[in-house]
Amino acid sequence: MATMATDTSSSIVPAGERSPSSWGLGDGQAIPWEYAPAPEARDIVTLRERYGLFIGGRDVPASDGGTFATIDPATEETLAHVARATPADADKAVRAARRAQTRSWGTLPGKERAKYLFRIARILQERSREFAVLESMDSGKPIKESRDVDVPLAAAHFWYYAGWADKLEYAFPGRVARPLGVAAQIIPWNFPLLMLSWKIAPALAAGNTVVLKPASTTPLSALLFADVCRQADLPPGVVNILTGPGEVGMSLVTHPGVDKVAFTGSTEIGKRIARGVAGTDKALTLELGGKAANIVFDDAPLDQAVEGIVNGIYFNQGEVCCAGSRLLAQESIVGPLVEKLKDRLSTIRVGDPLDKNTDVGAINSKAQLEKITELVASGVAEGADLYQPACDLPERGYFFRPTLFTNVAQSHRIAREEIFGPVLSVLTFRTPDEAVEKANNTIYGLSAGIWTDKGSRILEMVGRMRAGVVWANTFNRFDPTSPFGGYKESGFGREGGMHGLHAYVRLEDR
Repeated sequence: MATMATDTSSSIVPAGERSPSSWGLGDGQAIPWEYAPAPEARDIVTLRERYGLFIGGRDVPASDGGTFATIDPATEETLAHVARATPADADKAVRAARRAQTRSWGTLPGKERAKYLFRIARILQERSREFAVLESMDSGKPIKESRDVDVPLAAAHFWYYAGWADKLEYAFPGRVARPLGVAAQIIPWNFPLLMLSWKIAPALAAGNTVVLKPASTTPLSALLFADVCRQADLPPGVVNILTGPGEVGMSLVTHPGVDKVAFTGSTEIGKRIARGVAGTDKALTLELGGKAANIVFDDAPLDQAVEGIVNGIYFNQGEVCCAGSRLLAQESIVGPLVEKLKDRLSTIRVGDPLDKNTDVGAINSKAQLEKITELVASGVAEGADLYQPACDLPERGYFFRPTLFTNVAQSHRIAREEIFGPVLSVLTFRTPDEAVEKANNTIYGLSAGIWTDKGSRILEMVGRMRAGVVWANTFNRFDPTSPFGGYKESGFGREGGMHGLHAYVRLEDR
C-alpha cells in the first residue's frame, strides 16, 4: 500500500533539482511516495530437500546418484537439491515415452486426450498462487509478473490446445495428421513454466509423448508440474522430466529414439543442436536469441510509448528473448522521449521478487549478472552515455539497476549483442527507410515494435520488417492463439496457434 511521507520538510526537492513528474505536485514541490513492504508468503510452497527425476510417472534418483543445488537468486540461498540426470537416465526416459506413445497416448482418441489437457489447465489455475511463488523464488522474477502473466498464460495454452486435440482434421483440411512420436524439449530459465506449456501442450494435443529438459538454474516449476501430471492421472510416461546440465539435453537431441526436438535458448546452443540433428530425419524447431528494435515515430503518443518501451525491456529484468533492447527514436522527438524515459526509470522499484511492489527482480544467476556487467562496461568504454536511476540494491542477491544508454552507435556491442538484462540502447533515425534499415541490421529477427498514429505506416513498416512478431503501439503481448518465432539467427518454426501444431504432426494424404 502506498503511503505519503509526513515530514514534508525533508522531502522537498532542493531548488534547481528536477523531481519526477510522476510525483504529481510539480518541480520543486513534490513529495515522494513510499511503498510499504508487501511480501507474498513463501510458505504457500512446500519445498522438498531433494527432488528426483520424473520418469514413467515416478520420482527416481539419477542413475549415479548425483545431485545439484538450485539457488534463490534474490538471496543466494539453496532452495533444494535436484537429481543430476545422466545419458543413461535420458535413455530410460526416452524408452518410457516411447512405450506410452505406442501403447496408450498415440492411439487415444483426440477427445480423450483433450480431457487430460483440460484437467491440467484447471489444476494450474487452482494451484496458480503456488506456482507463481515458486517461479519467483527459483528464477528471480517479480511475483506480480509470475502471478499475472506467466501462470495464467501457461494455463491458457493448455486450455487452447485441449480444444484442438479432437479437431486436427479441421486444422489440416484434406490431410491426416499423425503424431511424430517422442518429442525432446529443452527450455530456458527466463520463463520456465510458460516455456514448458508452450511445448508440452501442443505436443500432447497431437498425440506425442514428451521428455522435457528444464534449465539447470530453474528446475523446480517443471518438477512441480510433474505433480500436476500425477494429479491429473496422466498415463505414466506421457510426460517425463530430466533435470541436469546441458550435456543431458544433448543426449536427448542425439538419441535415436527421439522423433522431434524443440529448443528455446541461445543461438550458440541452437547451432549445436542443429548440428546434432543434422543427417537424421528428426523434426526440429528452434526459438533463439533476439535484439529487437522498438521504433518510435514523431507522431506517436509519447507517454504511451514510454510505458511500452519500459515493458519491452525491463519486464522480467530484460531476460526476454524478444525484449525491445534497441530503441529507434525519430530525431525530432528523441530529446523529450529520453527525458520521459529517465523520469519513468526513477519510479521503477528494484528489489525482493516476492514483494508485490517490485518491478525489477533478481538476475537469474551470478554468471548472467557478470555477463550483463561486462557488456554494460563495454558500452561505456566504446563511448555511449550511461544513465542509471538512483536506487538502493539489496545487499545479497544478483541485482542490476535498470540501465539506459544514449549516443549509441550501431557498431557498439550493446547495439549488436543480446545482453539479456535490463539494458536499453537508444539510436536515432530520420526517415522510415532509415528506421527499417537499422532495425533489420542485425543477425537476429525475432520481434519488433512500431509506435505511430498512422495505420498505413504500421502496415507498410510491418511488411518490410524481418521479424517473426511485430507489435503495433504495444509490446510483449502474447496470446496462445497467435504464433511466435523468428527469422535468421533467431531460429525457425513457430509456437502457439495452429502453427504450433504443425511442429508436432506428420501430414499424410487421405
